[in-house]
Amino acid sequence: MTTSAQEQATHTLIDAHATELKLPTIRKRFLGLADEAVREKQTPIAYLAALLDAEVAERVSRRSARRLVEAKLPQIKTLDGFVFSDNPAIPQATLAQLAQCEWIDRAENVLLLGESGTGKTHIATALAVAACQQHRRVRFTTLAGLANELIEAQDELGLARAINRYNRIDLLIIDELGYLALPAGAAELVFQVISARNEKASLIITTNLPFSEWTRVFADARLAKAVIDRLTHHAHIIDTGTESWRFNHGLTATARRKRRTTSK
Repeated sequence: MTTSAQEQATHTLIDAHATELKLPTIRKRFLGLADEAVREKQTPIAYLAALLDAEVAERVSRRSARRLVEAKLPQIKTLDGFVFSDNPAIPQATLAQLAQCEWIDRAENVLLLGESGTGKTHIATALAVAACQQHRRVRFTTLAGLANELIEAQDELGLARAINRYNRIDLLIIDELGYLALPAGAAELVFQVISARNEKASLIITTNLPFSEWTRVFADARLAKAVIDRLTHHAHIIDTGTESWRFNHGLTATARRKRRTTSK
């Protein structure tokens, strides 16, 4: 069926109005949904509702995608992709509850303690993804990366602005606490970020060190104690254990290759 000149003019007008009102999904889908509405004998109100639903759904999806980009996550991982059988000690029900993100509303923290390869970063990233999907502002960084950024900001007389940027984030993930000692002066700068967020916004910390060894990162014992006090005051502490599932997977893969080689 050909489109009349009047219909074409109407289509052009709708296209122009949708562009002016910044409704890209309506602009792309109003014709397709109109055809669907005719086939299903929908009322004009039902068609309008379907059109607006499509616009809102697309807008929500774009907002979540934007939050994920802003978070600067090393990889996109979810709890659905976490193999709990690799580490049965990790409380699956607790993580499912944390993925609802109500703890972020209460400005609580999550501390993930365990050896390398036990799933700490995967869990931290999965909780970050869940927060992004709720359109929360999230930022992922390593402790070394945060320290370097703060040192550079201080050198450029922009430390206050840098700390304020972190204060505006709903969830800050600091990964790899314990792998490197902080350079001179950096420990105090990191403490400023942690202290400024205390009871105001949430943190996720991953570390391979028990609290008794945090002086290996924060050399001043009093500063280390102050950091621990602030992080643990309102916190969910999860011990991911000492057995590396990555190492075990490597051993299994090696054994499998040897068996294949032997059988040839």
